[in-house]
Parts: sequence; structure tokens; C-alpha cells
Amino acid sequence: MDFLYVKSLHIIFVVTWFAALFYMVRLFIYTAEAQKKEDPEKSILTAQFLIMQKRLWYIIGWPGMIGTFIFGWWMIWQVPAYLTLPWMWLKLFLVGLLFLYHLQCQMIFKKQTEGTFKWTSFKLRIFNEAATVFLVGIVFLVTVKSTGSLVWGLLGMIIFAAVMMAFVTIYRNMREKNEETEGTKGTEEKKGL
Repeated sequence: MDFLYVKSLHIIFVVTWFAALFYMVRLFIYTAEAQKKEDPEKSILTAQFLIMQKRLWYIIGWPGMIGTFIFGWWMIWQVPAYLTLPWMWLKLFLVGLLFLYHLQCQMIFKKQTEGTFKWTSFKLRIFNEAATVFLVGIVFLVTVKSTGSLVWGLLGMIIFAAVMMAFVTIYRNMREKNEETEGTKGTEEKKGL
């Protein structure tokens, strides 16, 4: 198969894989937050989110990852000189970390399916941003194809991760404040105020 076709398929599967990872963790968050609801809402939401997780994970997530690996290694098989480039080794390292992230998602999925919700929605929101950091790092490495600015790139990734963490924290604080305000309004309405 022509190299450009293999590369195109690799990119398509990468996009698919990342889409699944981003949405899967969002579903973890929604499922964890559903546990704070009262029945029957809790059981209805949990059942629906678990169905969505299963379909997303096995129809899009795993095939996206497998296709990424197949066509990525196919490209390297067609152009073995890639393995002589330092940026490629760094990219492969980040892809390895992304694979571990994928396996962690599998463990969270399994636990939530079993009814175990160890991760809070806040921790899951932070975990969700790790995929974004991997995406940024991998895209920059593939596009720039240089490790000469590796120090600046790593510093940029750290700053990017810190900014993402700040936004997640600000969002959490705003949600908690809104929930407190809504809770106060509900109490006042019950009292007839």
C-alpha cells in the first residue's frame, strides 16, 4: 500500500482514538456524579452512562488504538529511517504513556461497571486533561520534527498542564458555589421564604 494511504489511515485512527479517550473520561465523570443523585434518577443515569461507556470503548476506543498501532508500525516498516530520528523516539515514548493512560481508562471502566466509584469527578477532570497534554506533545513533535527545542517544548507542556489544572480548579469552585446557591434557594423555598 502507498505510504500516504497508510499515513492517512494512521491519522484517522489517531483522531478516533483521542476522540474516544476524551469522551470516555467525560462519561466516567458523569457516571461518578450520577452516584450523588437520589433513586430512581441515580439508577437510570448510571445504567445509561454504563451502556454509553461500553459502546464507546469497544466500538471506537479499542479499535482506534489498535488501528493507530497497526498503521503507525506499518509506516515505520515502510520507512525504517524514522527510527534514526530522536524526535520519533520521544513520540514513541509519549505514545507509550498514552497507551498506559488507555489501560488506566480500561481499569476505571471495569470498576465503574462493577459499581465501584473510587475516582471523584474532580480527580477524573484532572485525569481527563492528561490526554490533552499527550495530544499537544505528540502533535508538536510530529509537526516540528525536532528535539532541538526539547527543553522549551517540555517547559511549554508543563505550563500548558498547569494552565489546564487551573481551569479545572476554577471550574470546580464555580460549580460548588452554584450548587451551594441552588441548595440555599431550595431550602428557602421549602420554608416558604
